[in-house]
Amino acid sequence: GNLLPINQNNHTVVGRRLETSTPASSLLSYPYHHRCHQHSLLYLLHPPPHLQTAMSILEYNGAAIIAMSGKDCVGIASDNRMGISYQTVSMDFKKIFQMNEKLFVGLAGLASDVQTLDQLLRFRMNLYELREEREMTPKVFTNLLSNMLYEKRFGPYFAEPVVAGLDENDKPYLATMDLIGATSSTEDFVVAGTCAGNLYGMCETLYKKDMEQEELFETLAQALLASVDRDALSGWGGVVHIITKEGIISRELKGRQD
Repeated sequence: GNLLPINQNNHTVVGRRLETSTPASSLLSYPYHHRCHQHSLLYLLHPPPHLQTAMSILEYNGAAIIAMSGKDCVGIASDNRMGISYQTVSMDFKKIFQMNEKLFVGLAGLASDVQTLDQLLRFRMNLYELREEREMTPKVFTNLLSNMLYEKRFGPYFAEPVVAGLDENDKPYLATMDLIGATSSTEDFVVAGTCAGNLYGMCETLYKKDMEQEELFETLAQALLASVDRDALSGWGGVVHIITKEGIISRELKGRQD
């Protein structure tokens, strides 16, 4: 007998076992779709090549981060979920970190590397402030982060950063980069995470130039919630930070809990 459930004229399936008049060695020469079908345990454990999808390590824990500029203000938002693939582990995982009074960084990717990068960035920023006796601007911070990632390019941190802040003239600054530090700066919005495609679509629909603080918050909130509702790896509410020259406004979002 053989456990492979083959549906051919000279084979008979009895329960979960297969009685066959064909030698086992010749079964391996059958095309894959002849040897397995959709009701077989083997099919589920080892799907045929055309159905196999490799999950990126950046998608393992799930994330959704979005940053957007307004009129003399900038906002950054993220979801709260941290999971192991499709299994939710935490509903309050922090992905956005405040670097100083006018600078935030969001880290989308592997949860352990997110926390490692946060600690390393704080160390490097404190060292900079001790040496230079001034706070780091968003542009300098972006260059620092880019260099840190590129240093580890042969064994990279699995995280995609989003930088949002106000520069020395209190003008919005937005940048993002990949896991080896290739930087892209923009004037409207940047996104990262497992539902980046959804976020791009929502941002291109809702974004307007020179939005005030409240309108910027509403736009960020609606774009984030609408996007994570259509992504199984992110969600469970979120948080939005609005950075202005007067201070920081932080609000939590309640989203679908599934």
